[in-house]
Amino acid sequence: MENINLLDSKNIKNVHFIGIGGISMSGLAEILKNLGYNISGSDMKSSDITEKLKKDGINIYIGHREENIENCDLVVYTAAVKENNPELKKAKQLGIPTIERAVLLGQITKKYPYSIAISGTHGKTTTTSMISMIMLEANLNPTIHIGGELDAIGGNTRIGGNEYFITEACEYVESFLKLHPYLAVILNIEADHLDYFKDINHIKQAFLKFMNLVPEDGYIIACIDDPNVSSLVCQSSCNVVTYGIKSENADWTARNIKFDVSGCASFDLVQNGNIITTIKLKVPGIHNVSNSLAAAAACHTLGCGINNIVTGLESFSGTHRRFEVKGVVDNIKIVDDYAHHPSEIKATLKAAKSSSHSKIWCVFQPHTYTRTKLLLDDFSEAFFDADKVIVTDIYSAREIDTGEIHSSILTKEINKKSNNAIYKSDFTDIVEYLKENASPGDLILTMGAGDVYRIGEMFLKEKTLKPLVEI
Repeated sequence: MENINLLDSKNIKNVHFIGIGGISMSGLAEILKNLGYNISGSDMKSSDITEKLKKDGINIYIGHREENIENCDLVVYTAAVKENNPELKKAKQLGIPTIERAVLLGQITKKYPYSIAISGTHGKTTTTSMISMIMLEANLNPTIHIGGELDAIGGNTRIGGNEYFITEACEYVESFLKLHPYLAVILNIEADHLDYFKDINHIKQAFLKFMNLVPEDGYIIACIDDPNVSSLVCQSSCNVVTYGIKSENADWTARNIKFDVSGCASFDLVQNGNIITTIKLKVPGIHNVSNSLAAAAACHTLGCGINNIVTGLESFSGTHRRFEVKGVVDNIKIVDDYAHHPSEIKATLKAAKSSSHSKIWCVFQPHTYTRTKLLLDDFSEAFFDADKVIVTDIYSAREIDTGEIHSSILTKEINKKSNNAIYKSDFTDIVEYLKENASPGDLILTMGAGDVYRIGEMFLKEKTLKPLVEI
């Protein structure tokens, strides 16, 4: 019953979310609550997100139990929820309609004439946030659904008007094919999620299907610096706007790129060969110059003025877990980043190296056994810009440890290439090691999509936190 047209049904009033504490699920719950539905949800543990939902009047259950779905008319679940989940099993036994998260998101996007979907192997959250900032500046009153927390909207979701809907488009299990985008941004296409995709060609075919969801009068904003993206956009039947830093024939590009001591870039924004303005970013790295070009191209296509683009981009200071400065103590800066793919790691470390620091300590937590095993060679070459790498245990997420791959194996492979890694399992041991070895002027960068951020927080708690200053 996943194809039920939820938003047009008058019989559904009470909606239950299995795994409501997830960043996407929580946002969708808030959107449906705003639309007038009675919302409940369950999760395995309490979190800041579940506590916020409680304060918003949503009934939250900790733990998954059959009785949690009593009196509900529809159950929403994620791809990570297994068939033996007691709530999902009970719903099916009772004949209660169930719908997967991506299907629900797709039905929501269908309700908006201008749905903007940002896709790519990496950079989605940052670019979605940049687009959101510009559209807010242009007073377009968008409804926003981000895969991270943006302080400007007080979290990961903003309830706006009924014309513009901004969302990330995740390629995992081809969930983005459930969306109905008017404008689709394609940031990059690389090998990832190889527990589902067979190879890069399989991934490219999924992105091509996604591009073909855009109507003929719609738009694709494509990064032609990426050869995989460039090879696909020529097969699209809708309007295509290109951007890139390296490609001279891109519609949007950047010139005269300069970095300050924090690694943040200023550059001339160029459209069709003409310099139209200068932009100074507050987020570091050359990859964020590219992300900002995607945002500028998308928003200009939607009618935002250049002044809106400049103000929106220059006021964007990042989202949580994307090069997020956690604090400074003893003149040692602690930064956390979500990077968990080799290309993301390289980009983040390059951004860190472009800023002014004595030594870069990278604490890396691999994410999923499948990704670590299948991209092992790429991971081994990703850490050249770190002075020292501490690899901790693999964050299993949705997977079971089969014993085929271990962080100690990754550490050995890194040392074959850059000889700068050690393996440590225990978070407390890592904190003690950093306390003994990090010096004033250093940068400690925790990196990964799991709970590695806790190491930076633990380090800061061990010392007297000092006022945040730029190093």
